[in-house]
Amino acid sequence: MKWTLLVPTFNEAACLERCLASAIDLADEVLIVDSFSTDETLAIAQRFGARIVQREYVHSASQKNWAIPQAHHPWILLLDADEWLSPTLYAELKAMKEGPEPQQAGFWIYRANHFLGQRVRYSGWQGDKVIRLFQRDACRYQDQHVHAEIIAKGPVGKLQGRLNHDTYKGIAAWEAKLRRYAQWQALDYDGRTGRITWVHCWLKPGFRFFKQYVLRLGFLDGAMGFTVSKYAAWAVRLRYEALAAYRRQKS
Repeated sequence: MKWTLLVPTFNEAACLERCLASAIDLADEVLIVDSFSTDETLAIAQRFGARIVQREYVHSASQKNWAIPQAHHPWILLLDADEWLSPTLYAELKAMKEGPEPQQAGFWIYRANHFLGQRVRYSGWQGDKVIRLFQRDACRYQDQHVHAEIIAKGPVGKLQGRLNHDTYKGIAAWEAKLRRYAQWQALDYDGRTGRITWVHCWLKPGFRFFKQYVLRLGFLDGAMGFTVSKYAAWAVRLRYEALAAYRRQKS
């Protein structure tokens, strides 16, 4: 199996080296799709022998779909810059690479999410999984702005090892990302959401907090679980506030 390690970047100097170092031994090619970084991102990528292509960022799915066909090898291991392989996952991928080529179009990988230096084991994040190893010619991302997942032309397997993920770089960065995502989600939700009412702005956020903190065991994460659940509820409210603003601008 020949693999391209594909990593999208924009000002990722703080975490890119960790990401690349965790997977470089598995890569027959390192491909960086960069959104015109202004920090040391490109210098770090060059130290790892990466091939760099650049494109203005539209949204995550668009960026990745543009980059996937440019991979030189038929299998792609795609990592975000704030992700890195656990030793268990590295060993599993290495054994797979050295064995017979699998028949699946891609593989789900569960993520171990970290925030502010703490592993978040519950709070709705325990089931987080992504397709990160896949056939270049059989997989593309959904055409949506936020939380797009791969659509595979063929069966999708599941790996046992976990992919480490530093979810956010701090509270301020987290809030900024949630606001940015809300603006993008307004575009995705406009065609499938009716008139916005108190249900969207109060009931849905309230239920999201209850779901994350109680039903999905956020309380077992202690104070961090409360914080994660609170922001999950706020993100729902932001989404519908952004959608309402978007519709006012259109009218």
